[in-house]
Amino acid sequence: MTVVTLPQAPARLGRFVLRMFPPHIYVTYGLLWALALESSAVALTGAAWRPSAATWLRAVSVVLALLFLRMLDEQKDLAYDRVHHPDRPLVTGAITMAELRGAMAAITVVGTALNAALSPTAALLLLAALGYGLLLAALERLSPAVRDRQLLELAVTYPVQVLLGIYVYGSLVAAGTVIADWRGTALLALCACVFLHFEFARKTAWEARPGARLYSADLGARRSAVVTAGFAAGAVGCQVLLFAPAGPLGLSPCLAAALPAWGTWRFLAVRRGGWPMPTAMGFVVATYLALVARAALRP
Repeated sequence: MTVVTLPQAPARLGRFVLRMFPPHIYVTYGLLWALALESSAVALTGAAWRPSAATWLRAVSVVLALLFLRMLDEQKDLAYDRVHHPDRPLVTGAITMAELRGAMAAITVVGTALNAALSPTAALLLLAALGYGLLLAALERLSPAVRDRQLLELAVTYPVQVLLGIYVYGSLVAAGTVIADWRGTALLALCACVFLHFEFARKTAWEARPGARLYSADLGARRSAVVTAGFAAGAVGCQVLLFAPAGPLGLSPCLAAALPAWGTWRFLAVRRGGWPMPTAMGFVVATYLALVARAALRP
């Protein structure tokens, strides 16, 4: 049993975050996602978008929520990690359950307080996303099928990402910045397709190493590749639906589709190894950056 004094906890949590929640990946993703969603929602109203204090509050809240969920994942995957990832912090004692739960409680309090300054709706929407994450942890403990079947687990766990998107969009609606309509649903679908392209890419391979949890193990490599490419195509389709009326410049973010197109061709041509992840990560970054730039450069 690991005994930790209170003064040690911040340093141990810091090391956990740097290892299991690398800021250059997770913080970059959270910021780009929140900025792309907000800026696109505002741009679709015809108004100019400029980041405000509320913008950064939403972005920070998304990053904190992602950290909360990452800490939760570390706890619910403990039994699996003891077998397949014995070097993980929770397995080795580099962090404890109590420390992670204390940090999650602090994130909940801070996130709720920050969003209460925006609106009660924003605070409740953020709490709904965090609460769904906790519900999932309980469900996975009770249901071996959800825990062990990759596609079922994705179907059950992915809505927490949707709830975070709804938090960003819903807080804009509550602030009177945008009016809720079908375009909000299309924007959320766009973000879902971008994320799911990356999610399937990282779990699609021709071979599976022992203990690997891959979608391609259930679907087969070719069908998993088709699904992966299909999500990228879905993201492009959502952009055409939303931004085609603005003319060719409005569709400039679609140029990022060259990355998943090349990744799909390479994966199917080489027929060994995994999906070329730089193309999947590049698609996320390029799409979101292009959406933010499109909104920011709007006259």
